[in-house]
Amino acid sequence: MGDAMGEYGADVEQLKRGVHLGLREGDLDPRQVVVLACALLDWFPRADAVLEVVERNPAEVSPAEMAVLARRVLEEVGFEPGFDLVPERLETLRAALRIVARDLPTRGIEGEPEIELLEDGFPVGAGVRLADGELLDWGGRILPSGCEDPVAALTGLAVLMQESLLERTWQVWPVCPRHDLGVHGSQRAGAAVWWCAGDGGHVLAPVGELSRVLRS
Repeated sequence: MGDAMGEYGADVEQLKRGVHLGLREGDLDPRQVVVLACALLDWFPRADAVLEVVERNPAEVSPAEMAVLARRVLEEVGFEPGFDLVPERLETLRAALRIVARDLPTRGIEGEPEIELLEDGFPVGAGVRLADGELLDWGGRILPSGCEDPVAALTGLAVLMQESLLERTWQVWPVCPRHDLGVHGSQRAGAAVWWCAGDGGHVLAPVGELSRVLRS
């Protein structure tokens, strides 16, 4: 029974991937959307888009409307495309790492870190492998949905690396020299920054500019 359910889940996942790729490439097969909706019906009996796809005649649904329904189905069931389906988001994450890596020398960390895909969970996420071999992935992983834009990817990476280093060394980093408080990766006014809560809150430095700011 367990093996059968596992195979069924894998089949449904493949259907989701197929619908996602059809949307992405502008070549959506309406029949695939219907098959997916039927497969999901037992798991999501109250999902509006799933019900609508199952109940309507596909021949009476325009391609544009079917595309809207397909996106809604994927959203309703929480489909998370992996980095293999959205490779541009992996490139966004790697570009963000090159920026946040400029702050690591202030923590005594040298060398070029790398993004490492973590395939032991689903969906596949990413952590950071430091030049000395240490893997930073404490408390979670960066998912493709967190890399839709450069600021989100940069903020997420800053938080992941900071929390991982704190958990493993019990040393707060970075620290605001004016308030002697640990600062946090945050998104403020459309930018990724190191944010200090002292005196009502202020930006210590943009992520990637910590060395320059602390020197000055």
